[in-house]
Amino acid sequence: MTNHSSTDELIQNLQQMVQDAEALLKNSTHDTGEGFKHAKERMELTIANAKDELLHLKKQIVDTTRETAKKTDAYVHENPWQAAGLAAAIGLVVGLLITRK
Repeated sequence: MTNHSSTDELIQNLQQMVQDAEALLKNSTHDTGEGFKHAKERMELTIANAKDELLHLKKQIVDTTRETAKKTDAYVHENPWQAAGLAAAIGLVVGLLITRK
């Protein structure tokens, strides 16, 4: 559930960044004072939050991938014939799909 929550938060941050960019562009043509400064600060904060979320998401993906690789390696070592049979079946299906017109 954490991964889904992080993805939702990242999407919200990116949407906020787009809104802040639009406000920044709007204020840059009309106002070079407080409105522009406020829009710029909001955009910088949103970008920083999005970067943090991307780093967090990247770490989660790397950790999940490593754990999956460890589990797969352990399974293959414990069940070599089943793993070979599964690989052969997947190869056969992929081969059939490739040669199909």
